Amino acid sequence: MMVTSTDRSPAPLGISEQVPVIELQDLCVHLGNRLILNQLRGSLKGNIVGLLGPNGAGKTTLLRTLLGFYSAGSGDARVLGHSLRSEGRDIRALVGYMPEDDAHIAGMTAIRWVRFLGELSGLPSDTALERGHEALGYVGLGEARYRKVGTFSTGMKQLVKLAQALVHGPRLLLLDEPTNGLDPAARARFLELVTEVGARGETRILISSHLLGDVERVCDEVVILKAGILVATCDLRTDPDGKQPFVELELSTFSREFIDNIEAQGCGIVIRAKTRIQVELPTGLEIRDLFRAALSCGIGLRRVNLRRDSLQDVFLRAMEDNNASS
Repeated sequence: MMVTSTDRSPAPLGISEQVPVIELQDLCVHLGNRLILNQLRGSLKGNIVGLLGPNGAGKTTLLRTLLGFYSAGSGDARVLGHSLRSEGRDIRALVGYMPEDDAHIAGMTAIRWVRFLGELSGLPSDTALERGHEALGYVGLGEARYRKVGTFSTGMKQLVKLAQALVHGPRLLLLDEPTNGLDPAARARFLELVTEVGARGETRILISSHLLGDVERVCDEVVILKAGILVATCDLRTDPDGKQPFVELELSTFSREFIDNIEAQGCGIVIRAKTRIQVELPTGLEIRDLFRAALSCGIGLRRVNLRRDSLQDVFLRAMEDNNASS
């Protein structure tokens, strides 16, 4: 399909918004004798999903498993409705992959390289060439397309990797640490491109990164891994700011009766200091209910502060909760 002047991005196939991008069904992956991914379970439905976790959490292993590079030891995953175990070739035909490491042939020009990857993805040679020009123009490398990739800067190499991942019009784009090594201006431009592709709603994106700011900027859903375990998911669409509400309270004096009272009403409690607590309100409970509970327990509330978690708060809490349970 030709790219018009009003829409320069490669045109992938349409997707039903009802189909989860990825469904993890107790997925386990072993490399040698090591269990790398441990019974991952979850359903991811966002247009742009962030995959977070510290180094060694299993993020790259998960991406490579979804691509069929590694086999599931047990369990399964469904990618756009297709089973990883029985429909691997169908999945690979629908996916574009931007690896973390450079995987180009330095002596090839950008257009030759992207055309070559398009052909490997199943495009006829002439179509791959046409789409290669379109993809390189879309990512901003149109004027550099006849230069050898080995002469490119880090930022340009990241863009050519994005172009080759887009060239065949994938329905799912897997990006592994795509902004590594980019300066602030190049990172901002790259994230704009990711947002633009995701906003069209035709290509879903799974972006693996250790940079929380990047993920918070572009993603509408987040999954967090630690030591091969899925420790948290966060739907950033539930709040316009992508943050979860909670209340910080400063009590006039510590009261176990008050804490037991509001816990019995379904509140989640984190004691920050003797008289400072954090309260997560369940649906249907309001701040005025906290005042009533304090009054019935004979204490005062010196300060009430409604806050919202940043993605960093969610991430750090997931790490802490996982440590506490291990």
